[in-house]
Amino acid sequence: MSYLSLATSSLLCVLLFFLCSLEKGFALQRSNKDIDDDHSHHHVRLSSLLPSPTCSSSSVKGSNKMKTTLDVVHKHGPCSKLNKAKKGPTSHSEILNVDQERVKYINSKISKNKLGHDDELGLKQLDSATLPAKSGSLIGSGNYFVVVGLGTPKKDLSLLFDTGSDLTWTQCEPCAKSCYKQQDDIFDPSKSSTYSNITCTSSLCTQLSTATGNDPGCASTSKACVYGIQYGDSSFSVGFFSHERLTVTDTDYVDGFLFGCGQNNQGLFGGSAGLLGLGRHPISFVQQTAAKYHKIFSYCLPSTASNVGYLAFGASRASSYVKYTPFSTNSAGASFYGLDITGITVGDTKLPVSSSTFSTGGAIIDSGTVITRLPPTAYTALRSAFRQGMARYPMASSLSILDTCYDLSAYKTVIFPKIVFEFAGGATVDLAAAGTFYVASVKQVCLGFAPNGDDSDVTIFGNVQQKTLQVVYDVNGGKVGFGAGGCK
Repeated sequence: MSYLSLATSSLLCVLLFFLCSLEKGFALQRSNKDIDDDHSHHHVRLSSLLPSPTCSSSSVKGSNKMKTTLDVVHKHGPCSKLNKAKKGPTSHSEILNVDQERVKYINSKISKNKLGHDDELGLKQLDSATLPAKSGSLIGSGNYFVVVGLGTPKKDLSLLFDTGSDLTWTQCEPCAKSCYKQQDDIFDPSKSSTYSNITCTSSLCTQLSTATGNDPGCASTSKACVYGIQYGDSSFSVGFFSHERLTVTDTDYVDGFLFGCGQNNQGLFGGSAGLLGLGRHPISFVQQTAAKYHKIFSYCLPSTASNVGYLAFGASRASSYVKYTPFSTNSAGASFYGLDITGITVGDTKLPVSSSTFSTGGAIIDSGTVITRLPPTAYTALRSAFRQGMARYPMASSLSILDTCYDLSAYKTVIFPKIVFEFAGGATVDLAAAGTFYVASVKQVCLGFAPNGDDSDVTIFGNVQQKTLQVVYDVNGGKVGFGAGGCK
């Protein structure tokens, strides 16, 4: 073969290689464009799903100047001073296992089964000297806390806020039997000029039965009203039902606020000082402050534990992008905020679910439950559609109650199918990446949903799915609203 033939042959090879590469490039561009134009999927940088080692403040969509606003912090993140207490579950498996206990507690409460008996909690003959000791477990671990002031002069306390609870309580000196370790100094009512006990003959005392699931007790010496509340398996708080000044912000306070002054408390509450109850019962914070905040509150849970969200009370001017759905009355638990879920879409697949799918057990929204629980039939359909949309990624081992996990360590960005919830009234919620995945590590990124035991269990819209949404509770208006991008 001549030199010219060899040169021509080589040139043809180079040209063919170039053309093939160009064709592959065009094909790749078309593929990427198809994905970009596909409104049924989201793109996300994997790094955005992982918490940073340092705390960063969260930007808030819209103006909150008309509202009383508190910072919301995840108790296990770098923004949390509660980390110093080193209390509570440390592994994701523990957190999810505890979440399962909370779900059992909610179902028991809704089905009106008392979690503890009066004699067990010692409410018949309690006073500060005879409070019983009892081993405790966790109330839940994926919870968020805010800092409020109690007493005069005020003492700042870190309280978990919970839409699934009514009674606000904190640990109090003297700890008659036991107090768990908390980061803040334990509140001492004897050092406050605005503290007073409620007597067991007061009509206020009788409200505790429906708020806590336990009839109140009466202290033998002081005749003070005694409350007892139990969560999950065995964590609890027992003490005096009292009046006190609650300082929400430096310029906003509530006099005569009803709360539980816990003399005997067990459970690992993550170093927090107690709980702020945002349920629907008359003794909840929402109902007690109705004249001030008009039974309206909102929050945004941050995308990761290294960001800060907010909890706000009162009406907001920035609500045009929030879409509302009426509270459902289908849920048997009067303290919970009910939802009517009418449909779910995964990617471009509309799941075979409707209001009737959720009608047996009802549905609620809950800030304290970590993972959304669905009826088994709805979960199976969601999981199948999601796995199809994630088929390009290698799967990883299950994590506790989460059975659809992926190893994404080889990827910088992830393309995943959108999950959209539809509610009565036409409201829709397109879940963000932070609201879709529960991330243990880059090697274990899990779909953040789990099935209930059966269809009679309540469906729970949990706090992972609420991340970055502005969630607005208009209790007077009988509705809850969702707005995308409420915080980072």
